[in-house]
Amino acid sequence: MKKQIAVIGLEMHCELKSNSKVFSGAKNSYSETPNVNISAIDMAFPGTLPVVNKKCIKDALKISLALNCKQPEYMYFDRKNYYYPDLPKGYQITQMDSPVGVDGKIEIEVNDKLVPIYIHDVHLEEDTASLDHYFDTSTIDYNRAGVPLLELVTEPCMHTAEEAVAFLEHIINVYKYLDVSDADTKKGQVRCDVNVSIMDEDSEDFGTKVEVKNVNSLGGVFNTINYEIKRQTELKEAGRYNEVEQETRRWDEETQSTIRMRSKVDAIDYKYFVEPNLPKFKISNEWLKEIKLEIPKLHLERKYNYINNYGLSSYDAGVLVKDKVISDYFEECIDLGIDAKTSANWITTQILGYINNNDINISDLYLTPKRLKDLTDSVNKGDISSKQAKEIFNKVIEEKKEVKDFITKDNAQISDRTELEIIIDEILSNNTSQIEEYKNGKTNLFDYFVGQVMKNTRGKANPVLTKEILTDRLNG
Repeated sequence: MKKQIAVIGLEMHCELKSNSKVFSGAKNSYSETPNVNISAIDMAFPGTLPVVNKKCIKDALKISLALNCKQPEYMYFDRKNYYYPDLPKGYQITQMDSPVGVDGKIEIEVNDKLVPIYIHDVHLEEDTASLDHYFDTSTIDYNRAGVPLLELVTEPCMHTAEEAVAFLEHIINVYKYLDVSDADTKKGQVRCDVNVSIMDEDSEDFGTKVEVKNVNSLGGVFNTINYEIKRQTELKEAGRYNEVEQETRRWDEETQSTIRMRSKVDAIDYKYFVEPNLPKFKISNEWLKEIKLEIPKLHLERKYNYINNYGLSSYDAGVLVKDKVISDYFEECIDLGIDAKTSANWITTQILGYINNNDINISDLYLTPKRLKDLTDSVNKGDISSKQAKEIFNKVIEEKKEVKDFITKDNAQISDRTELEIIIDEILSNNTSQIEEYKNGKTNLFDYFVGQVMKNTRGKANPVLTKEILTDRLNG
């Protein structure tokens, strides 16, 4: 039996951010209350006409540019004709012949290796309404109808579930960095159609493609792919090739399996034609240049910059770039002159721990990068110890005061060499037997002397200077 390999392609749908929907003036925001963000256009009332949202076009083009796609000279839309209860018009306004981007290529990180992913196209369309199914009835919520939806279609270029999930995580990060979508899977803003086929390793012909529709979580995508690879491989190895057919299936969380829905519908069955109610318009090079200037450094570029130029570990750099606001906070710390590793340590431990425990955004944190600099400067100058800095960190946030308000003579670190030498000399004069034991080889007593100094000064002695003076006194 020849070795089989999986071929995976993804169709990722993501809702874009905008004040209004893509073709109507209805509010575009998430609501758990049904049918509150709707207009006559969303409901497909007779006589209504769509008007395109320019921001949605701009954001779609921004994504196209960020994914290294080619943009069309003219922008226009098509009708995709099919009937389903959540599609009141009986057709969907989408893009078939002139999508906002084609032939893109990016690199993603999979297990610390860069893997190329090829983009077939990205296109802008309207989302459908949503159906809620109950025991003996179904209801329609039109809040989602007309929400701007960007569909990204990859080439069949992935081979494992790990690659597919890494790609989705990468794209979600790209959308967040571009500030075009919240890409929140919990709110249904990201959905994915998964295409899986099996082929002989040395063959040039793909196997029969199976599409699994509307998988709404990264874990679901991972499990779907692995299940389909196992199912199709077992059928082929058993000689049951005819049972792997071109079909549409769905992922069932309860049984952790895919379930057949229908035979696959080809594009020709949708009877696409140009949307007559939306005029074609030219995309100028000047506009594309303006949009390109708004694209920030994305997370993978920042990660390698942090590793190569700031000496951070791959893990710490990965934590910092996972969220753009965290990465921006870190870069502001660097601009203020805080050491990169010091900044990274504070952010990845104290700051992330605090904001996660208190469920807040770092942009709402009272401890701004400037206040963090005040704190780290106080440690570097020897005014406070690292332990005191962690205590002051919490006080600054909780009491909303400045760092200097918590540094007094009573709690300031003793960093005066002469003052410390007097304290240490007195301690040593009272511990002559321990000094003798230390000089006879019991070197672990060094920590005993450090402890005595800390006890005497109630923990305020500068630990670095304390160890330096003790080393001179005991080994001199």
